[in-house]
Amino acid sequence: MNAAQEQVRTELDRVVDRLRTMPLARLDAPWPPYATRADGARALAQRLADRAADLGGAPRRVVPDVGAAAVGDQVAVTGADLLALDPGPDDLAAMAADLREVRLSL
Repeated sequence: MNAAQEQVRTELDRVVDRLRTMPLARLDAPWPPYATRADGARALAQRLADRAADLGGAPRRVVPDVGAAAVGDQVAVTGADLLALDPGPDDLAAMAADLREVRLSL
């Protein structure tokens, strides 16, 4: 694993840990520009899934709303799927920036 991949993995782990340990009341609290933090995290999972689909040449699919308690797992899975496709430096930089922005705002 190169340095850029490690940076993304670290950011992904931090975001996922925060989401998994966050009380449900906080996940369901307002979080502009999204209705709730859970909605914002689900949007992050969707962006990661879309990047993976684009990189892998697959059709984009909607990340389902399975409840606030699952958003950490959804981000973990979509992030891992994207990393498994061995994204290039530009994709890794965009992914790291996206994850960092979400982490700092949570």
